[in-house]
Amino acid sequence: MIGTAGLVVVLAVGAYGTLDAYDLVPGPLTLAAPVPDPAPFPTAPGAVVGGAPTPALSTLAPDAAQPQAAAVQAAVGSLLADSRVGSSVGVAVLDQLTGDVLGSAQPDAGRTPASTAKLVTAVGALGTLDPARTLSTWAVRQGDLVVLVGGGDVMLGEGAGDPTAVDGRAGLGDLAAQTASALTLAGVSTVRLGFDDSMFTGPTTSPGWDPGYLTSGFVAPVTPLEVHIGKYDASTEYGRRYTDPSLAAARVFAQRLTELGITVTGTPTRTTAPGDALPLGEVRSAPLRDVVGYFLDTSDNTVTEAVSRLVAIDQGLPPSFDGATAAVLHAVSTLGVDVAGAHLTDASGLASGSSLSPMLLAGIVRAATSPDHPTLRSVVAELPIAGLTGTLDDRFTSSAARGLVRAKTGSLPNVTSLAGTLVDADGRALVFVVMADATPDGGQDPPRRAIDGFVSGLAGCGCR
Repeated sequence: MIGTAGLVVVLAVGAYGTLDAYDLVPGPLTLAAPVPDPAPFPTAPGAVVGGAPTPALSTLAPDAAQPQAAAVQAAVGSLLADSRVGSSVGVAVLDQLTGDVLGSAQPDAGRTPASTAKLVTAVGALGTLDPARTLSTWAVRQGDLVVLVGGGDVMLGEGAGDPTAVDGRAGLGDLAAQTASALTLAGVSTVRLGFDDSMFTGPTTSPGWDPGYLTSGFVAPVTPLEVHIGKYDASTEYGRRYTDPSLAAARVFAQRLTELGITVTGTPTRTTAPGDALPLGEVRSAPLRDVVGYFLDTSDNTVTEAVSRLVAIDQGLPPSFDGATAAVLHAVSTLGVDVAGAHLTDASGLASGSSLSPMLLAGIVRAATSPDHPTLRSVVAELPIAGLTGTLDDRFTSSAARGLVRAKTGSLPNVTSLAGTLVDADGRALVFVVMADATPDGGQDPPRRAIDGFVSGLAGCGCR
């Protein structure tokens, strides 16, 4: 029996070993080929110095030939003789690098600037405020009262904010979602709604504005709380604007809260947010540099006026028409630009009564191109480009100067102006300003063609 049992054990062990060798059961035996030794762990290469980067844009040569002043002055004379620009024309053409005056016509005399005045606001804002600054719109609560508080953003969106947009970067839909969530957590489902637009002071419209500008949509009343710049239809450049943009924004906010299950009783009322109110939510605008770029590119008057009030607040002045215009001119003067004799009725150039000289505007443009003021570079970068963008997209389209001119336009009845930079045929950068404030009746097209021809001539001249 013992022998038989031992034989069984031996056979069993042998069978298991056979199975193990064929990897059919666990064990140390195997007939498989041995696993090769692993490859050594790779050694990372040491850091090496890369090649020189390839610039996206060519650098202007500082030794490029400067135009001869006599040739530029002759071009100025031809412009003055052109009946299309009328009898009151101021011109300044400067070398951007040296500041040398190459041609001029009454460069120090004040003239109606129209929207070239926006250069004052743009440079004043980015020269004194943080270009990365954003503007908050928030909601607070005290008891059953929720208050929507404006912080200067006039480009709120009606729904969710769009992170790729300037107009609509912050959305009242997002703010309503934050607010509704906080109210629900507090067990509150029914509220009264107020709105606080006390950040700006004084009248919301300028007495220097033609009443038709409001009804035609060239501007909205200036408040620190607006949806899509006070427009009824955000898709239109010019169109009907709300007479009370803050109330209109509050009504949009009430609707968003209602859609989220919060009952809003009554009509939104203008109030001042209590100092001890509980915060409910906050949304933020695009950075200030983008907001400034927006109004330079589109020439939007309402956005410009709102930004000018931020400069006034920074200087401790009233955020009103008077305080804002004084603030932006003072801000420009701190950059070394002579503002003696300058006067602004509003910050956007829409009102009658403003007076700026060609040399003042030329000084502003040149300051924006100076390496001494790097925060101002975006001013020039965001100016409309001839034949391509903004308010110059339909001008210079058949000119050799297309793409070589960046400038701020200005247009009012019997007023046509243009101020900016160009690169001439020799690669020399010039600053130019043309202000015609007594153009003949007949609209903007004739004086614009005359001025565009003058600027195109400078760009293509070389003038040596």
